[in-house]
Amino acid sequence: MHETNFIVREPLLDPKQRVIGYELSWQQQDNVAVTEDDLEALIGFVAENVNDAVHGWLLKDKKLFLDAVPAMLSRDALFYMPPERTVLTMKASDLQDADTLAAVQGLRAGGVGISIRDGDLAHLGPNLAMSASHVEVRFTGADVAAQARTSAAARQANVRMIGRPVTSWEDFDACAALGLDAFVGKLHLTPRPGTPVKGLNPAQTIILQLMQMVQKNEDIPKIESVLKRDPALSYKLLRFINSAGFGAAREIQSLRQAITMMGYAPMYRWLTLLLATASTSGYSAVLMETAVVRGRLTELLGAKALARGEGENLFVAGMFSLLDRLLGLPMQEVLDTIQLPDEVVAALLDRGGRYGPYLALAEACELSSNLVVSLAKSLDIKPMEVNKAHLSAIAWAQNVAT
Repeated sequence: MHETNFIVREPLLDPKQRVIGYELSWQQQDNVAVTEDDLEALIGFVAENVNDAVHGWLLKDKKLFLDAVPAMLSRDALFYMPPERTVLTMKASDLQDADTLAAVQGLRAGGVGISIRDGDLAHLGPNLAMSASHVEVRFTGADVAAQARTSAAARQANVRMIGRPVTSWEDFDACAALGLDAFVGKLHLTPRPGTPVKGLNPAQTIILQLMQMVQKNEDIPKIESVLKRDPALSYKLLRFINSAGFGAAREIQSLRQAITMMGYAPMYRWLTLLLATASTSGYSAVLMETAVVRGRLTELLGAKALARGEGENLFVAGMFSLLDRLLGLPMQEVLDTIQLPDEVVAALLDRGGRYGPYLALAEACELSSNLVVSLAKSLDIKPMEVNKAHLSAIAWAQNVAT
């Protein structure tokens, strides 16, 4: 069954709105119930794709939250996940069984996280930390006093609290005030009320100018002269070109050399990433990461069917699909500031053109949308291909140097 399902993700934010983990789950077709085999297959598939034999855990400091049932706790799939990055979500009622409780406490002793759902802390006993690293609470801003009491009890037991569902920024702020982490679903794609329209800041204005110049294959000395107007940008380019990931044979100290060595297409991609990460909006950390994942996923989804040279355009379409939120500008206004290929514009405005369906599929993967199945089918992409691309894009986003 699991080979016909799609992975969807939901970000877990800390009180400072940083992404500290993701919950990964199967998008079920036709409301079919998730089986124990499905859940084990998800853990096995995730382990295979983000825990590399050579490089280790590809998601840096991110934790992954995965649903679990008692029968899975002794199965092999768990042994392929790093315990300190793995959190299994269980129902509190499961722990009433003595064998399950013993298995859970064994996993906790080995460093695996356990998140308890649908439970009253008072019923979970005084040694809560032996059985749980996290407790999920139904969060409603209307009952903050009760949440505060629960939060204090959990802190005393050295257990993290997770709020869910958190569907408004007011609720998120209340969560943050109590020190709770929170699963935010689609909330992070919603602008905060009262967030002032930011528009382009000076750094972004220069980045856009450079993108235009790179698109037109302007002479390197001209690009260099614009870069020199922003010392921070110049520093980032030299840092990037001299990073281990780029692999320059010797240290590059001149901007002209750096531009020459990077080349136009890679530089365009680097500038695209910088444009998003140069945002100064107050809620941008999770948005920026989402934009990077979406850009890479859009690119990977189109890699088989479209020409290799179109990868940059797919990436830009994915990245720029959140630029209106990052900049606090309507998408049409964003598009008025930079010339993009017609196919990219069509994808951004109404998910049309050659690239639009790939962008729509990348979005559906992060929104637990029922469109995932039909979009993948229309593009002739198998579920496991989508899932591999999805995990690869999440891993890639953790390692982006800008």
